[in-house]
Amino acid sequence: MRNRNVLISGASVAGLTLAHWLQRAGFHPTIVERAPGLRRGGQAIDIRGVALQVVERMWLLDKVRAATTDMRGMSFVDGRGEELSRSTEATLTGGLIDNDDVEIMRDDLTTLLFDATRYGNEYLFGDVITSLTQDDDAVEVRFRHERPRRFDLVIGADGLHSGVRRLAFGPESEFLHFLGSYLAIFSVDNFLGLDHWQMYHTTDDALVGVYSARHNTEARAMLLFESAELAFDHRDPEQQKNILAERFADVGWETPRLLASMWDAPDFYFDTMSQVHLDHWSNGRIGLVGDAGYCASPRSGQGTSIAMVGAYVLAGELANHPDDHRAAFARYEQVMREYVHENQRLAHRRADGTSSSSDGLAHAANAIALPGYPHHS
Repeated sequence: MRNRNVLISGASVAGLTLAHWLQRAGFHPTIVERAPGLRRGGQAIDIRGVALQVVERMWLLDKVRAATTDMRGMSFVDGRGEELSRSTEATLTGGLIDNDDVEIMRDDLTTLLFDATRYGNEYLFGDVITSLTQDDDAVEVRFRHERPRRFDLVIGADGLHSGVRRLAFGPESEFLHFLGSYLAIFSVDNFLGLDHWQMYHTTDDALVGVYSARHNTEARAMLLFESAELAFDHRDPEQQKNILAERFADVGWETPRLLASMWDAPDFYFDTMSQVHLDHWSNGRIGLVGDAGYCASPRSGQGTSIAMVGAYVLAGELANHPDDHRAAFARYEQVMREYVHENQRLAHRRADGTSSSSDGLAHAANAIALPGYPHHS
């Protein structure tokens, strides 16, 4: 098997899932991650449809279900905190409550995935790829700190602002499609005493929410607003916090307290709601998986599932074509394209109100026949 040494950029859901399946298929993955360790924080994420089959085949389904958020419902309040409505049937983050989907905190899932892959794989935390030069036999990789090395294949699993995609495919402006809104997530104390519950306050073009996490020991703040596209540095959190502070200065309810907590939040996240569209997910010996190749945006509710299914399929096709990466990448795209398309289209249908939280979601979550790969057994 020639193409066995694989560099994966990004130690989040897509990269860790890919590392798991590659290792089981006899590859030697190396994972490079810009952060000094696993990234903490993040929102509640969902695993649905065929993605649950991937988790089950990883022997992690019981652990994932044990870490579920166990949300009981949500309520909407006015600017004074008076309840306007409530639901015990669905939440904004997880959709319908009474179904087989799993909602879990993002960093709880990445911890489970890391624990399943940490032995036998090489991790380069606190480093980043600075250049990629490929020839017929390998990819020469230069890092910010690590010495230059050659790998048989390089896979970008490094998210919406993928550095691998920029180096191998071109500037992100060619591939990102802005969907007209921005999202911020960060940890706060559960100062409202929420019991597996979510609370939201809305204005004409913005939403502020708080929901409990980890058995009510903490909470997450969520701020979302519609806007024309803004010019900001996605690696400058202080600039991003200033954008939020200005945008939400006059919003009522608990917004001032949330904004005060935002400045010291250790896991602050802010970014556009955007999708990634590429004609191809590979360029020679370099490929993309998850948000780096086909982000559907949080609006779809399917980003985690797409990432896990994509990693599973990519690893399976590389194992099925161990000496022909071009055939493996081509087959990976063939298997995944319609599934990705349906989930990206779901985000648009939800935005324009033509799809409820359940009708299009069930179809999109299962819009693929999950292959069985003998190398994964």
